[in-house]
Amino acid sequence: MSDKVIITAALTGAATRKEQNPAVPYTPEEFAEDAYKVYNSGGSIVHVHVRDPEHGAPTHEIEKIKTTIDAIRAKCPQIIINMSSAIGPWVTKEQRIAPVVAMKPPMASLNTNSMNFGIANWKTGEVPMEIVFENTFAMLIDFNRQMKEKGVKPELEIYDLGGLFNVLLVRKQGIFEEPMHFQMVFGVAGGVPYEPSMFSEMLAHIPEGATYSVCGVGPNQFRANMTSVVNGGHMRVGLEDNTRMPDGELAKGSWEQVEWAVKVAKLAGREVATPEEARKMLKLKNK
Repeated sequence: MSDKVIITAALTGAATRKEQNPAVPYTPEEFAEDAYKVYNSGGSIVHVHVRDPEHGAPTHEIEKIKTTIDAIRAKCPQIIINMSSAIGPWVTKEQRIAPVVAMKPPMASLNTNSMNFGIANWKTGEVPMEIVFENTFAMLIDFNRQMKEKGVKPELEIYDLGGLFNVLLVRKQGIFEEPMHFQMVFGVAGGVPYEPSMFSEMLAHIPEGATYSVCGVGPNQFRANMTSVVNGGHMRVGLEDNTRMPDGELAKGSWEQVEWAVKVAKLAGREVATPEEARKMLKLKNK
């Protein structure tokens, strides 16, 4: 089972909107239907940034988040829910972690370094929108503590080598439950784009016994995932990262990218893990 590949679908993120792809979910019903289609297409995990159903903006309101998470659980109880602890810009650190503590999902993202975080035009070099994404050492330690108390598995998001070495530094305190799980993120403006050499360097420093997945923003998505699956890693796709398919056409939903990932896994000679198998592989506690 250790050679099976776990496929995650990130359904929305904090920035992707229906204007970019009408399949981006806003309402609890849309999230639930998306999760169900992801599961039927071969995905084991959905990564969820809940939206305000009225206007589609990211929300930190626990009741709105609960409504969406409950809808996913009711429609597709098999799927593993991975909640965001980033949520969106201008949300306080207390508001970021509170929904995870309240909902106690099996997994949640744990961001590892403060950084410039922008939306960029990669052809012209223009950066029309940016924030400073705050993730201090104190937040890394505190968020992990609160997740650990609630039985939530942290997915450590590493946007560059700095984030990875931040984790390795505080790991010396013995604060993380082992084995750890990492997400290599390529292509954020402010992080690193996908390069085989950067993937290799990150992989070389992942702790022994840890698991890892890869995601890429825009065109980084497909190249990064193909590299991961042939090197024993796991895959993340979804409309948070890319609204399109490899041929440039708009994706019909995150589930269509999952179908692509399943085909790539088979070409790499790897079977796709079911949600129950993924739970065992990642040693998740909460159902």
